[in-house]
Amino acid sequence: MFRTRRARVALGVILAVLALAAAVQAQANPYRTIESFFKMPDGRKVGSTAGITIDRDGTHIWVFERCGGNYCTESGVAPILKFDQSGNVVKSFGAGMFIRPHGIHIDREGNVWVTDGEGPDGKDPKRNGKGHQVFKFTADGKLLMRLGKAGIAGNGPDTFNMPSAVLVAPTGDIFIGDGHGGTSNARIVKFSKDGKFLKTWGKRGTAPGDFETPHALAMDSRGRLFVGDRGNNRVQIFDQDGTFLEEWKQFGRPSGVFIDRNDTLYVADHQSNEKTNPGFTKGIRIGSARDGNVTAFIPDPDPDGSQEGVAADMHGNIYGSLTGGMALKKYAKR
Repeated sequence: MFRTRRARVALGVILAVLALAAAVQAQANPYRTIESFFKMPDGRKVGSTAGITIDRDGTHIWVFERCGGNYCTESGVAPILKFDQSGNVVKSFGAGMFIRPHGIHIDREGNVWVTDGEGPDGKDPKRNGKGHQVFKFTADGKLLMRLGKAGIAGNGPDTFNMPSAVLVAPTGDIFIGDGHGGTSNARIVKFSKDGKFLKTWGKRGTAPGDFETPHALAMDSRGRLFVGDRGNNRVQIFDQDGTFLEEWKQFGRPSGVFIDRNDTLYVADHQSNEKTNPGFTKGIRIGSARDGNVTAFIPDPDPDGSQEGVAADMHGNIYGSLTGGMALKKYAKR
């Protein structure tokens, strides 16, 4: 009887959370789209883009796009782009280094971290010797560090298999969301600030601490690590030693996760539908990283539902990056 009552209470809490998320989703969108904000240089077009973030000063937007297409193997253009507050590119670098750009993060010192989410496929020789790595650059594009082995997929302390995301804690410790579904990895890997392997946690599954595509990482003011566990339709929260704290499902199916200096949580969801995540639709959900309360929802502007990345600047403007839609978006409060 006790277990039955407890199960009913737990079910009631879950249903209440889902109802609240649905109610927020049904509200009028409090943001408007700023059209044609991002201006690409030299007639370039934006490629498929999962990675977008903001400088530590809260004003410059950094984008890691796929060289005008879905991959960079056929291109010589620079995929790491820095935009100013007027939407102009003021810096670019990284040409010829990547296969499939994915995650991007700016650390407290202004260094730029990116993940190359694929490797050789046995078919295209231009992929050989690249991929499955994490890179650290200065803001001017000088390469400072590589993690992983170029072109080699693995699950050891010095290899990755489709790394999706990277985050550097205030201490300098490095966290990698390693895996992108399928037969890739499903874990978090932690390194010291000088790139020494410290630990790993997680495996493919649905239990607390398991993952099915650890697609995005963010950290709140308390130092808690938020993991966008996309395949499991949840954000999981850990301490920095990998201890599971809680999970939130009210933010949808997370592809992009960003937390600003006020602990506002932004989650981009580009896959939710009645099949993958019943009761949710695609878009950006905004709420609190402190208590998990969802307060606003921006519907996905693209019919393909492909908005994977999200970030917000110090003025409260929100930026989204699209993969299938191949576009960058800016949203401002009405």
